[in-house]
Amino acid sequence: MISENLKNKDLCKIRTITSFITLSNDKKTWEEAIKKVAMFSKELLNDFNSQGYEVQSVRIVTNAFGEYLNTTSLENTIEDMNYLSKLLNSDSFPDIRIRFAIGEAQSEKEIEMIPQLIKLFGDICNICVNVPTDNLGFPDNNLTLKCAKVVKDISKITTNAEGNFNFTINYNCKAHIPYFPASYHNSSDVDCFAIGFESPDLLVEALKTLDENTDHNKKWENAFEVMKNSLQYHVDNALKIVENCQHENKTKFIGIDSSAAPSKNCSSMVDVYKLLGVEYFGAAGCIEASAMLTKVFKSIKGCDLIGFSGLMLAVIEDEGLAEATKKNQFDIRSLLTYSSVCGIGLDTVPIEGDSTIEKIADICRDTGMMAFKLNKPLTVRVFPVPNLKAGDITKFESDDLCNAAVLRIP
Repeated sequence: MISENLKNKDLCKIRTITSFITLSNDKKTWEEAIKKVAMFSKELLNDFNSQGYEVQSVRIVTNAFGEYLNTTSLENTIEDMNYLSKLLNSDSFPDIRIRFAIGEAQSEKEIEMIPQLIKLFGDICNICVNVPTDNLGFPDNNLTLKCAKVVKDISKITTNAEGNFNFTINYNCKAHIPYFPASYHNSSDVDCFAIGFESPDLLVEALKTLDENTDHNKKWENAFEVMKNSLQYHVDNALKIVENCQHENKTKFIGIDSSAAPSKNCSSMVDVYKLLGVEYFGAAGCIEASAMLTKVFKSIKGCDLIGFSGLMLAVIEDEGLAEATKKNQFDIRSLLTYSSVCGIGLDTVPIEGDSTIEKIADICRDTGMMAFKLNKPLTVRVFPVPNLKAGDITKFESDDLCNAAVLRIP
């Protein structure tokens, strides 16, 4: 049982309704395929709203873009993307904003296109690259270097390197992550959809109910139970809403990503750490707290857990984490350390603008090694901000991003 205040639906938002679809290279079929999932998504969004839950975004993810876009040249790919953009903005589509991911880039030619595609199409052009291991079980270095070059190229042609918001380098990531831009869909899989949450507000309110006058282990047992039960309550509500939605275009429901998924518009994960007794994010105790929070997200019952379903530490999407960089309370190696017991990897991390491709590749391979060695999905999404050094403060223009101190790759 949980207290009535923790049942407040404003505390647990639906970050995303994400649909995964396969598009063919026949452009004439795209409109109907996309419109079907858009219509279903709008109805499910309305169902959540009617039950008191805010839905923050509707997202669509496709199979690898080389399977349906004409990638024989950059010009042809841009022409197809313009066609896709017009479809998504057509008056014939439901009146909702749709964020779009065009799946993974699979060939060297496709990878080279990424910077220009992201510069031109931004929010409807989220892309990932999945990096495998070599014969010895180490992350593929050649592919990692190519991806690191993409990161650098994006930083040169988009304002403040912000185009990197739309690109991730994936290590050990399965298909059907609801959150962008790590999302991708395999054309061999059925069309489907998933739900992702934004729950830091809920975690903070749950932890405020704890009795401070208990020893450490007992406090943590209580913290685990109240966070788990609170999150499970809202998951159960979401599952009922999904089950009751009977729209004719409803596809297979594959599960929930239970990650907290913080943003600049909710409580910071730093507040969660402090309520758990950690002096500040980066202080001793962070690894233990990270492991416990991960245990909460993995404890959810009643549905398949997909995607990350773990602790997200998105540096420039979280006001508290961004502020902690300005106080020099953690570094990029700390984020990797915490990823050993939780984590998404290195997510939205501003780095020095003159970071070399080789240095970016080094930290990517470290992340990838942890992902494969520990069998967990980790990603790299870094922003080499031009002309800034470690400690300098960013001046991002995007409303989605918090300004932070630039970190150095050691």
